[in-house]
Parts: sequence; structure tokens; C-alpha cells
Amino acid sequence: MADEVLDPEVVVGEIVEEGFDHGIELPEDPAEAVDVLVGEVMEARRTAASHLDDLRRIAAEFDNYRKRATRERAEVVDRAAERVIQTLLPVLDSLDAALAHVADDADQGLVAGLRGTHQQLLDALGQEGLAPIPAEGSPFDPEFHEAVSGGGDGHLVVTGVMRRGYTLHGRVIRPALVQVAAEEVPEQ
Repeated sequence: MADEVLDPEVVVGEIVEEGFDHGIELPEDPAEAVDVLVGEVMEARRTAASHLDDLRRIAAEFDNYRKRATRERAEVVDRAAERVIQTLLPVLDSLDAALAHVADDADQGLVAGLRGTHQQLLDALGQEGLAPIPAEGSPFDPEFHEAVSGGGDGHLVVTGVMRRGYTLHGRVIRPALVQVAAEEVPEQ
């Protein structure tokens, strides 16, 4: 019986005769009832396709919202980290200055502790994305360096650093204050 092909008019006729409650007012004529049922099926398919489109649109909007919320949350964390790091940069500057002016007769234990604390702070901030800007001996780059003395014509090179500059996740948060001079080109 599974291979038996059913005649739509016979099936509709049986549905009409049995009084099956399908929520559709069907005419007595099976041929007209088939037309009504085909129309109802087509309308149901259009409605289902519309609902599916709505569902896809809502799913895409939710996915965009989720991505935007994740991005905004990361930005808030980055801004908070930057604010804390900006607050700690003067501490790094003070440690740099103290280490640069250590006297020869200074207590070596104290100096070692100072260097260790300095490195520990640099490492902790480095884990948050802070990186010092390479300066002395490198070509002058106004994106990373702020020249406060020196100068010259031609290609400028950083000859001294007055204050270290830093990047946070690759973005400059403070340029290095540097001394520059024109690069001497060896004569041939």
C-alpha cells in the first residue's frame, strides 16, 4: 500500500465527507476543494518563508549586537587599562631617573632592589600591552618621537632620550622626548 498513488480528489472527498476539522471552509465539490487547499498551502508557504526571513534577520541582528557588545566591552577594558597605565608612567619616569643617577658609592643592594622593582613594573605593564618606544640611535619619527633639542638638515637620528615614550597595544600613548641630530653620511 505504500507504493499506492493517491488521487487528490478522492482524498479531499474523504476529508469533506468525514467532516475533518481543519479550520478551512471547503466546498462540497472535491475539485474546488483541491483548489482551495492548494491556495491555502501556497499561502502557508509564503507565511512560513516570511517568518523564516524574519527569524534570519533577527538572528543576524542579534549576532551583530553580540559582536558590538563584545567590542565595546573590550574597548572599556582597554580605556581603563590605559588610564591606570598613564597614571603609572610618572612612577616609571622616577625610577628611570633614579637609576640614571646612581652614584658609584651607592649601596649595591639598594640599587639592585631598585632595578628589580623597575623591571618588575615594566614586565607587569608589558603584560597589559605597554611597550617602550625604541629611541636612541634610531631614525627620528615624529609619530613616535618629540624632538626637544638638536636638529639639522637631512635625515635626523635620535641622539639622546630625555623621557621614554610608550605604546599600548601598538598605539602611541606618549611619544618619547628626544634630542636629535642630522645623520652623518660617511664620505666615500
